[in-house]
Amino acid sequence: MTDTMRAAVYHADHDIRVTDVPVPERAPGEVLIRITRSGLCGTDATEWAVGPKIFPVNTPHRVTGHVGPMVLGHEFIGEVVEADADSGFAPGDRVASGAGVWCGECARCLEGRTNMCDRYWTYGLSTDGGMAGYVSAPAKILARIPEGLSDDHAGLAQPLAVGIHAARRSGAQDGDRVVIIGAGAIASFVLAGLQHLVDVETVVVEFPGPKQDRARRFGATHVVSPGEGLAADVAEALGGVKPDVVIEASGAPGQLATAVSLVRDGGRVLAVGLPKAKPELDVHSVVFREITIDSSLAHVCDVDLAPALDILAEGVVGPELLEAVLPLEELPAQLERLASGKLEGKVLIDPWA
Repeated sequence: MTDTMRAAVYHADHDIRVTDVPVPERAPGEVLIRITRSGLCGTDATEWAVGPKIFPVNTPHRVTGHVGPMVLGHEFIGEVVEADADSGFAPGDRVASGAGVWCGECARCLEGRTNMCDRYWTYGLSTDGGMAGYVSAPAKILARIPEGLSDDHAGLAQPLAVGIHAARRSGAQDGDRVVIIGAGAIASFVLAGLQHLVDVETVVVEFPGPKQDRARRFGATHVVSPGEGLAADVAEALGGVKPDVVIEASGAPGQLATAVSLVRDGGRVLAVGLPKAKPELDVHSVVFREITIDSSLAHVCDVDLAPALDILAEGVVGPELLEAVLPLEELPAQLERLASGKLEGKVLIDPWA
């Protein structure tokens, strides 16, 4: 192993440079991983387009102390190179990372909500991440990849874990009627999470085309198109009743308000998608109809990452969501495509290609 590696380093919006950087040193409790796949996320695309909003380029991160240009990548898998004897991992093991690190001591951690940790931080968002040849990460955020699961499909584990967490946060129960707005990658992962957890009737809202077709193949009970007649189309699909839960997973302008208008009185709305501008919302409708609005962020690693790998290993979801595996040099162009809504599925980066 050499002392340097190639990495995609974020400097500012529209300024990501593929360059050589030092291989990270492994600290006690950490596992040195040779990265085999690292995924693009909507958060990365937002930083590319209008950042820096999350990456602390000029300000020290409150936990990690990282300041300055940062290696991207918070969806990564790889092969163990070095690990402590008591870590549970050995050289050669294939692992997926949850990316987020929690303290285990604060009130939220003790509740099991480790993604809400007071001192939470994330590889690729708070310190150097996995868009590189190697990364060193705590053993506790890793899960072993099942035998027979390819790197291409295992590389989808972290975003699928996000979908599983969102499905849990929706509060959907057996017998509920659920609408999912959007049929992009994250919405598809939420749909897969719902099917893994509960027995519900699902309506997916998406424009006609490949995404609609994919939603059907992923098990959506009904698929309808957005537009002026959306409420009537949803009601018709559900036998004349409004949905118990509406999950906004598109991030498109105005869709959180659409979710509120669709859900039944006393129902639940879950915000997953992140719009580029602050959304407007009819608070009167929310109050007078006693609608619960909740949100979902990231995932709870101990609860969601291993099931995501199991779902991928079963072949229930995965291959159709993968659009391409590309070298690091392609990253800026793919982030531009993602930011402009031109990506139909997930793109993974192979840092050794």
